[in-house]
Amino acid sequence: MNFGMSASKFMNKCIALAKQGLGNTYPNPLVGSVVVYNGQVIGSGWHQKSGEAHAEVHAIRSVSDRSLLADSFLYVNLEPCSHHGKTPPCTDLIIQSGIRHVVVGMQDPFKKVNGRGIQKLRHAGVRVDVGIEVAACRELNKRFVTTIEKQRPYIILKWAETADGFLAPKTKTTNEPVWISNLLSRSLAHQWRAEEQSILIGKQTALDDNPALTTRLHKGPSPIRVLIDPKEEVGRKAKLFNPDQKVIVFTANKSRTEDHIEYVAIDFSANGLQQILKTLFQKGIQSMIVEGGSITLQHFIDSELWDEARVFKGQEEFGEGITAPNTASFSAKPNTTITLEGDVLKQWVNHQAH
Repeated sequence: MNFGMSASKFMNKCIALAKQGLGNTYPNPLVGSVVVYNGQVIGSGWHQKSGEAHAEVHAIRSVSDRSLLADSFLYVNLEPCSHHGKTPPCTDLIIQSGIRHVVVGMQDPFKKVNGRGIQKLRHAGVRVDVGIEVAACRELNKRFVTTIEKQRPYIILKWAETADGFLAPKTKTTNEPVWISNLLSRSLAHQWRAEEQSILIGKQTALDDNPALTTRLHKGPSPIRVLIDPKEEVGRKAKLFNPDQKVIVFTANKSRTEDHIEYVAIDFSANGLQQILKTLFQKGIQSMIVEGGSITLQHFIDSELWDEARVFKGQEEFGEGITAPNTASFSAKPNTTITLEGDVLKQWVNHQAH
């Protein structure tokens, strides 16, 4: 058996399993695991929800013939945990199961693990191979890794602009959104919301469009809503204050909590964006999709505080209006470009993000 080729195949299987937990495991990482006997997968599982069993537990428990475990490989995309959190250490179960060979995609950068799980398994006589499909494993857990390495959430900028480069018309008669993208594009955007832990807008977008910031076009959890509103001009009857999800408001007034709404005071005369990201990091928020207006989006772009940008270009033209953010600092060529029933979606990845 060519161990290298097989290891990649089984590790990619772990990654595919882990992706099924996206949006439901925060603040935990995405993890998938398979048990392999004689080149065949005999058990598999993934971490489905924070506080519930980890991937390795599901994989081992799914093996019907436990006598095969001693001669099996356990593959997992992230180092097994060795500490007590909401669940017992996975390393203990692996050792107790009799599995003698574990293949780990990447070491866990989280300080409570970070090599300790590997060390514990090796001390118990388990062979551990580390570093299989590392780039793919890091990409899978880019939110988790960014939070640890940069001490801020993973940031995705998203907007829709007209064919002639406007975010909104010059004047509006209602405080409802003027749709630029089509229904397919909007459904995809709602899927993205379900995948991220939080969503941020500025007060002007809240006042102009009164968005609900939910996942109503896609089955999945709605993200925590984050509002930048220094003078608290957005009324409590706004849709974003609906009690179906927690709301964090960054204000120049005093910090306080009112029902499901947490008001956080920051100094807007200093670097407000850094203060916001530091606060979200301290609250354990690993990812954020920014759907603000042109000013809010441009702040993130100019500060190089973004990891991905996802831009829909619709077919309609406004002629005049609120200009879309300036993407001159983006690489000339997007990483991906796709067409969605006439809309064009361009996506950039920022490798120079702060």
